[in-house]
Amino acid sequence: MSAAERTAVDESVRGFMAQVAQEVTQGGPTTWSKEFEDGPNFFMASEGVLVFPSGAAAAQGIAALTQIIKKIELQWGQELRVDPLSPELAAVGSTYQEIRTDLQGHELTEKGYFTGVVEQRNGKWQFRNAHWSVETPPGK
Repeated sequence: MSAAERTAVDESVRGFMAQVAQEVTQGGPTTWSKEFEDGPNFFMASEGVLVFPSGAAAAQGIAALTQIIKKIELQWGQELRVDPLSPELAAVGSTYQEIRTDLQGHELTEKGYFTGVVEQRNGKWQFRNAHWSVETPPGK
């Protein structure tokens, strides 16, 4: 891949990541459905547990989130890393902060580190896989 192609992928993926944070914050938990690949290649882990083994499982799980989460505010850290692997594939990593509001109005703030692989299909980036690692307070 040429330097120009790497730069183009980097910029495009950074735009995608900013768009994800904005759309999830504006649209709530159901927005994740369009950000994750819906096929069998997708998987998501969190805290050492495979949460969604496929895109279908993710869609089902996201639908259930609407029964407990009213609002999500997602912010990526300033040090977002993008590693272009090919014109259609890149690895991403970033600190994040997510504030989730439940249906009763209670807020939960979570901070940690996110990694994933994004793939461009049909002119659109989507997560091919994702991993959320939650920051734990010292002494826990």
